[in-house]
Amino acid sequence: MSVVTENFPDISFIDDATVEETMNQMIADYQEKYKELTGKDVSLGQADPYRLIMYACTMQIYQAMQYADYAGKMSFLKYASGEYLDNLAALRGITRLQASAASTVLRFSIETVYPFAVAIPLGCRVTNGNDLFFSTDEYAEIKAGEQQVTVAATCTQTGIQGNDFAPGELNIIVNTLPYVVTVENMVTTYGGADIEDDDSLRERVYSVPDTYSTAGPDGAYEYFAKEADASISDVVVQTPAPGEVVVYVICDGGKLPEDALLQKVSDHLNDRKIRPLTDHVTIRAPEKQEYNIDLTYYIANSKKTAAGTIQAAVNTAIEVYNTWQMEKIGRDINPSYLIQKIMEAGAKRVDIRSPVHTVLQNDTIAVAGTINVMYGGVEDD
Repeated sequence: MSVVTENFPDISFIDDATVEETMNQMIADYQEKYKELTGKDVSLGQADPYRLIMYACTMQIYQAMQYADYAGKMSFLKYASGEYLDNLAALRGITRLQASAASTVLRFSIETVYPFAVAIPLGCRVTNGNDLFFSTDEYAEIKAGEQQVTVAATCTQTGIQGNDFAPGELNIIVNTLPYVVTVENMVTTYGGADIEDDDSLRERVYSVPDTYSTAGPDGAYEYFAKEADASISDVVVQTPAPGEVVVYVICDGGKLPEDALLQKVSDHLNDRKIRPLTDHVTIRAPEKQEYNIDLTYYIANSKKTAAGTIQAAVNTAIEVYNTWQMEKIGRDINPSYLIQKIMEAGAKRVDIRSPVHTVLQNDTIAVAGTINVMYGGVEDD
């Protein structure tokens, strides 16, 4: 949820009318007009043909009211979505960030030193054996007398599915390369992102006034940092000394950015059209503060028939909590929210030993460590 959807009031172009209210109003209007024309009162029973006709008309009229309400709301940032939001964003010169492909660095190796160069052509593809491929971004070659070369590579598909392949996972050469024996990725694949979602675009539209001058305000640095790459989900800006600006970024799901992504953000923020000449800007990944989960939860006797379902829901709740902790830089480690999610999953009570409430600095992100969750059984309500 963005600050816009959370903090701005709801509106209705039909005064929150319901289909029942619309039907009652139509009947009342009919009865009033009938008396005006005939001087007599009229009562419409549930099976009266005129009442049934009005009911059928009400459904069509109310559907038109819903369309009118929807169309009106699509003109407001709080409600706009899809193409409507794209057009609102266009009024401020903003376009939705498109999906991006993951990147990595590949190392190609040969067994024997040769007196000639071994070519690695542009577009050479590698994989880990699944249907996802990375291709080299440029021509490279293993020079005469050497046995290896590194070259940047990009996933052939856009989206997050290209992320998080650990070093060494991409080790199968798809193309036939004479002399080349092995290949492996040197860094974890990073930077893949799906097309920008509505909440992210809505937030950028709302904060774009911060960018009307150079990136002096922290809001402007936040905006331009997110603009640099679609995978960036949270930004914190600090000024430890006059003229010094430190920008901390994380990616979707609380993942820490790779060095190459930090450099990409740095290059973008240090553009002379963005950065004030007097600012020295540094881009960093936040520090990690690990927390452990150690708890026992119980289920009420009245819910014992659903014990299996509740246990599965509790496990999901813990995953949701861990993701929530990682979504924001500087978010305090909050066991109360963990208890809340477990209770919402159906538990009767929670005996939590760890984590304890911990205040984090704005350069730190909470990361889950060991998880020990025990089911204590059924208790009387």
